[in-house]
Amino acid sequence: MTISIICTNKDPEPWVAALRALDPTLDVQIWPNESRKDDVEFALCWNHPDGVLRDYPNLRCVCSMGAGIDHLLNDQFFPKDLPVIRIIDPLLAQSMYEYLHTAVMYYFRDFDIYKTQQYQSNWKQQPPKAIAHTTIGVMGLGKLGEYSANNFSKIGFNVIGWSRTQKTMTGVKSYVGDRQLEEFLSQVNILICLLPLTNETRGILNLENFNKLPFGACLVNVARGEHLIDEDLITALNEGQLRGACLDVFREEPLSQMHPFWQNNKILLTPHCSSITDPNSVAPQILKNYRLMKSGRALMNQVDAFRGY
Repeated sequence: MTISIICTNKDPEPWVAALRALDPTLDVQIWPNESRKDDVEFALCWNHPDGVLRDYPNLRCVCSMGAGIDHLLNDQFFPKDLPVIRIIDPLLAQSMYEYLHTAVMYYFRDFDIYKTQQYQSNWKQQPPKAIAHTTIGVMGLGKLGEYSANNFSKIGFNVIGWSRTQKTMTGVKSYVGDRQLEEFLSQVNILICLLPLTNETRGILNLENFNKLPFGACLVNVARGEHLIDEDLITALNEGQLRGACLDVFREEPLSQMHPFWQNNKILLTPHCSSITDPNSVAPQILKNYRLMKSGRALMNQVDAFRGY
């Protein structure tokens, strides 16, 4: 029985080493050079080529190499009856919060404004603001969103959340569904997108929704590039409806050198680094799921491929 690592933009070797460190007897191989594809029953995937899973006739389970699974479901040939599991790791949640905390404080303490003033040789203090009077809106209250929302609440921000299904969280008021989206957006000074990418959430960061935010709000997108309509963001920034945007994810990665985001001084770009999976941290849960699969028991962190999360 073989584990295959199928990825196009990650180095698979650290994953092989992490798994073999836990169990040297594991047969872990790397796509596309497996010795026998018929032996592969468990696949670790990230941005796999469309249709490649059809090469494994005995495949029983697919595990995402990160928290998201949209990269799996984007494959039009993905077998929807195949069990899908994802990574849930406290280190991922903490890493994401550290990134978001940095981005939020960048705007809360007006560093974007001071950066512009520096280029203008303009010595001018911005009026002080109170954390308690600043509302952070978190779109997507899964494991990562819940962790970050709770931590922002603990340091004094007014935090509200929006999701497709009802959530109950201490210190975070929750809004749900399309009917409450406008009410949610109307209060948000700093909007964070942590939504899963589904047909319902694709393109949700659009001009119509930006215009529902208070004038001069800020955006932080760490979910997926396909959540954002790029042209709408540029329009909202040019009109001042959005003051700034911090973007870690893009429709095309790496971002084309000709993309207008690079030269927009109201956009802060990072290269999809908000929360990077550590193979050594997650290898134990991957190995456990592999063994659960072999014994026919229920898998951990299994997701609904039809819903997309």
